Amino acid sequence: MNARSHRKLMIGLSPRLLHQAPAELGFPGKTLQYLEQSVAHWVMSMDALVAMIPTVQRDSLIRRALIDIADYADALDGLILQGGADVDPRAYGEVATNTIGPIDVVRDRFELDLLRAFIAADKPVLGICRGMQLINVAFGGTLHHDLCADGATENWHAHVDAYDRHVHPLRIVAGSWLSTLYDGATESLVNSIHHQGVKRLGSGLTIEARADDHVVEAIRGDARGFVLGVQWHPEFHDGSDPLLLPADPLMRAFLDAAKQRCACPLDAG
Repeated sequence: MNARSHRKLMIGLSPRLLHQAPAELGFPGKTLQYLEQSVAHWVMSMDALVAMIPTVQRDSLIRRALIDIADYADALDGLILQGGADVDPRAYGEVATNTIGPIDVVRDRFELDLLRAFIAADKPVLGICRGMQLINVAFGGTLHHDLCADGATENWHAHVDAYDRHVHPLRIVAGSWLSTLYDGATESLVNSIHHQGVKRLGSGLTIEARADDHVVEAIRGDARGFVLGVQWHPEFHDGSDPLLLPADPLMRAFLDAAKQRCACPLDAG
């Protein structure tokens, strides 16, 4: 038996996929799976470990009879879905319009399977940007293919040059879980790096916050367990701008939910 009787939480982070790597990276004709370090460092700064979850595809060399997505849900304490490519509208029964950016069907299928497996295992899920949109789709909701083109708002929610420095006001629903997490706050500022957003809310989800133009910015699962999606990128709220909504309360709540679900003795801290 291992002499180490306690362990740290181990959080799974879904990968981004690069199907055509630039020549300067090498790997001609190969698919790369990667993550931008900010999310991982945010988790690790709160004394938890991170493991990137490689895709398990139905047509890959890994036979699903040997390694299944449910095995990751059993082995890990929580799941974070990071940002990235647009969600394919076929995932929610629609046809893509010319406002759709790059999509990744392989990633969509894998992450939807991951999300459902972690929910079935009663493990906490945190979705960031695209991850929030996937949560909505998994619960039967739909998305605006493009917020401005669909008439949801006249405000651009993404600015290529400003990137994570592009911010807008956040209106938190009074009395909501999110407001309680931030000591009753109902207003703040967050960054904005997206052009899609929630259109029809999925069944079993509650809206926790909106932008000042009413675009949905945070959703939460109604049922027992922890399922939370935020449209902004809290991993980029590093404290350099004191006006932005602090990120750490979100991560603490997520990790606290993972600790409550974990049956293994954990390190204190």
